[in-house]
Amino acid sequence: MRRCIHSLFVVAILFNLAGLVSAKAQEARGTISGVVKDSNGGVLVGARVEIQPTGKYAVTDDQGQFRISDVPAGQYTVTVSYVGFAPFSTSMTVSAGQVATTDISLKVASESDQMVVTAERLQGETEAINIERTADDIVQVLPLKVIQSLPNTNIADAVGRLPSVTLERDEGEGKYVSIRGTEPRLSNLTINGVNIPSPESGVRNIKLDVIPAALVDRIEVYKTLSANQDADAIGGSVNLVTKTAGEKPSVSLEGMGGYTPIANGRWLDSFNGSIGRRIGESKKTRPHVWRHK
Repeated sequence: MRRCIHSLFVVAILFNLAGLVSAKAQEARGTISGVVKDSNGGVLVGARVEIQPTGKYAVTDDQGQFRISDVPAGQYTVTVSYVGFAPFSTSMTVSAGQVATTDISLKVASESDQMVVTAERLQGETEAINIERTADDIVQVLPLKVIQSLPNTNIADAVGRLPSVTLERDEGEGKYVSIRGTEPRLSNLTINGVNIPSPESGVRNIKLDVIPAALVDRIEVYKTLSANQDADAIGGSVNLVTKTAGEKPSVSLEGMGGYTPIANGRWLDSFNGSIGRRIGESKKTRPHVWRHK
């Protein structure tokens, strides 16, 4: 009995010592955070930020921000890479229990790249490539300019152009999205990462033909899910990233029309548009969207 009590006492001491060592190790670590922008001050989404020699890295979010935690105190070299921009590196010192911050500005790799990157369409495709390249799961991105370059009347038509995505059509117009051959009810829809329930009772499907293609900045189709996403999308998830108004007013108008001889003949038309600008002292976004079908 005494031997058993003695063993338990030794084990308890070892656990306490392990806890103290772990706490001391945490106190001896810091964090590196910052924002990655281009030379014009625009944030870069999906830039890869890596610290050497540890090899730890992070990817910038929609605000261009990154954060690498649990970094031992010491001197490090921070490198940033982004498609179309010259690699960037800088030295930073991490102190125990402190957050080291830095604002990083990337420059284009050459004059020829500058001409390509400043063109709106190629800039959108560049951002899409970076998001796909740095994503932890399988995702395909359809940027706005690619959507507008094709006759997409609604979101369903635009998504249906991606690989492994098929459409369930109603009178020739895309309505429900099927990802990887699964039923449309096994996929979900999110807007800026927020899950959207079906407006119809008794079904999970959401009719994507009611959302105009001009409303979004890009479409992200996730074919596999990560831990930060809802687990109700067996087939996949479609995320719509809405437009963000700029400093100058922007107007987008679209219209389509046609005639069908079916059912004694009738004319069909569809009009939609969006208007947006930043107003007020805080420059908050005030978008306005309208559609007639």
